[in-house]
Amino acid sequence: MTPDEYCQDKTAKSGSSFTSSFRFLSPERRQAMTALYAFCREVDDVVDECSDENVARITLAWWRGQVEEIYTGKPQHPVCQALVPVVQQYKLPQEHLLEIIDGMEMDLNRHSYDDFKSLQLYCYRVASVVGLLSAEIFGYTDRKTLKYAHDLGIAFQLTNIIRDVGEDARRGRIYLPLDELARFGVHTNDILDYKETPEFQRLMAFQIERAQKFYDQALSELPHADRKAQRVGLIMAEIYRAVLDEIVASGCHVLKERVSLTPRYKLWLALKAWWKN
Repeated sequence: MTPDEYCQDKTAKSGSSFTSSFRFLSPERRQAMTALYAFCREVDDVVDECSDENVARITLAWWRGQVEEIYTGKPQHPVCQALVPVVQQYKLPQEHLLEIIDGMEMDLNRHSYDDFKSLQLYCYRVASVVGLLSAEIFGYTDRKTLKYAHDLGIAFQLTNIIRDVGEDARRGRIYLPLDELARFGVHTNDILDYKETPEFQRLMAFQIERAQKFYDQALSELPHADRKAQRVGLIMAEIYRAVLDEIVASGCHVLKERVSLTPRYKLWLALKAWWKN
């Protein structure tokens, strides 16, 4: 496979909601976003699939070296080879790609977060930075669009955390802030043992409300002049908010089930968002 074909294959196999929106991009930007997303998937897989923590750290260090090679034009990995023309054309900062790796490494360093401030740093690195890079690829005329991209990334990651509470618990991870667990009377063992208590439901209602506020804040920050250029981000927002709505509609049983949308429904949401914006 060529580097671009490798990225297309990696992205297609992920089954992510994000990829539903890529078809609305021009071929050039679609190729760029596919390479960026494939990079995110590769470094995320290092942490999720490597059972030896030391090997995972060594592998992430290797990926940092590959990022440096992207900017000299001599990387070995096909994803990084595909990114060489992308970073040149869209002037993507090297430090942003390195921050994504830093975010993935946080999963090796800790399995819980004391408060929302510390969790927000994680969300920034693994999601907001991706949003900022995506905004560069989509194009913008007003730098306020970067604030929108930052906050929308936080909203996306909070949605992921809410959706994956049970899945993360099975890996011994709790991303809900520990001080908020204490405030609502939820013990960490309640989550690790998948206990859906009334206190847990109130905690999740609080988490969902905060995620919704980040969506509202992000969308209010997007300058009208850049709405058309950023339509693919708005499509992603439509799909991710639908995931959040489905979680609420299904009773928020996130400890025992993982909500997902059908490909047909995601396509319908994408078309609706495209014509609306």
